[in-house]
This record gives sequence, C-alpha cells and structure tokens, in this order.
Amino acid sequence: MPLNTESARNSPSPISKPIGPDKALQHGVLRRLVEAALFFRDGEKTFFEPESFPWVAVIENEWTTIRGELETLLVHREEIPNFQDISAAQRVLTEGDQWKTFWFCAYGEKAEENCARCPETARLLKHIPGMKSAMFSILAPRKHIPEHRGMYKGVLRYHLGLIIPGPEGSCRIRVGNDVRCWQNGKSLIFDDSHPHEVWNDCDSYRVVLFVDFVRPVFFPFSLLNQLIIWIIAHTSSITEPMDRVRKNARTAEKHPAASPR
Repeated sequence: MPLNTESARNSPSPISKPIGPDKALQHGVLRRLVEAALFFRDGEKTFFEPESFPWVAVIENEWTTIRGELETLLVHREEIPNFQDISAAQRVLTEGDQWKTFWFCAYGEKAEENCARCPETARLLKHIPGMKSAMFSILAPRKHIPEHRGMYKGVLRYHLGLIIPGPEGSCRIRVGNDVRCWQNGKSLIFDDSHPHEVWNDCDSYRVVLFVDFVRPVFFPFSLLNQLIIWIIAHTSSITEPMDRVRKNARTAEKHPAASPR
C-alpha cells in the first residue's frame, strides 16, 4: 500500500523490476516535478495546524465513541492482522505482531465487514472531506518504526490519539526535523512524504486512528491531483492488500464466537 512502504535509508533497488505508476511516483524525476508544481504553496512544511481543518473538531468531539469501538476489538487483539501480513512491503518496517492494523478502507477499496463492526467510527469518517484511507494503527510496547516516507504529497495524514500511554513524550513521531507527541483525543496532521519515524517507548500499546485525505489544492491543480490519486488507487499495492483485509474480515465474521462484536 502507498503507506510509507519504502525505507528512506534502505530502499531496495528497482533495477530488477519494472517500475509501475506507484513506484514511479516514489522514485525519480516524475515525483519531484509533479509535487513542485502542485504543492509549491506549502513548500517543505511538515506538520499542519489541525484548527485549519473544520472537520477535526467533529472527530475530536466524539473520540471516546471511536475509542469505545476500538476497545471492543482489542479484547481479541491477536485476531487483528499484522501489517506485514496485509502488505508484504511493510516487512522492511516491522515484524511479528509489533504493528497491527484494522482497515476500514484504502483509496476507495472498502472493507465492509470491518466498517460494520465499528459503525460509529465508519460514520465519523464520512465527515472527513476527501478521505481516502482509514485504519486503527496499533503499536506494541517498545516498538520503533524506522525512518520511511510516503509515496506522494497529494494526500495528508491525520492521526487521532486513542490510546496514548505515558509518560508524556514517550509516544512520538518525527517528520523531517520536527517532532510531535500524541495525546488522547487530540489530532496531528502531517505530510508523510517527508522522511518520518515513530517511537512507542512505553510498556503499553499505542493506538491512533490513521487517515489519509486529499490534500487541498487550488483548481485546476486539484484535477491533476485527483487523477494521480485515482491511478494510485488502481495499482496492485492497493488492490492486493485490501483483498487480504476483506478476506481476513470475512473469516472473522464467519466465526463470531472468536470475533469481537
């Protein structure tokens, strides 16, 4: 999935494989030219003020509702897929059960069964204009996600703190040269195309609601941005992992006794 799948320090060589549209955006001149033209207004900005996005207040006002549905899922945390089992590209970032993800959708590919298990979360996600991808991101105690970067500046990333253990500052993210810490019920918005890394230096799990949404761009540049996002949505890096998400969700639905409801 185009969710920071390449390590900025240890990217595998693309020489032995044809480069599809998603990889072309991650590497080479095309990405730099397109982003320079479309997003010149923001320059190298890393974090964005949540107050600049009116919908953030709606989500934050109901963060405990979202957390309630999350806590129901976590009763059977072992059944939530590991990220690398959904997307093999994530193996450069994680192993074992250190990073679990419960997906609602990715670039239009929806996991209906998962949305049905968290109906209030699914409802609230509809308040986010241009929402493309959404999941619960669950980090194990003492987990460090090494430096990596997202594919394309045309989406921004939103995090809502749901379970943030203390002490303050022990759960944090670096984007570029800027560091922020999560807080329960509070939002972070950032450009994940910058190199970034994550720490959970606690002995408890850290969970955020993780959303990608279309970056606001003036017309007519917005049309080109939408076209590029449409192309990304139809690459195998999106469709194949979401097939696995739906398969896992259907399996859980067939075994309600073992599945949190």
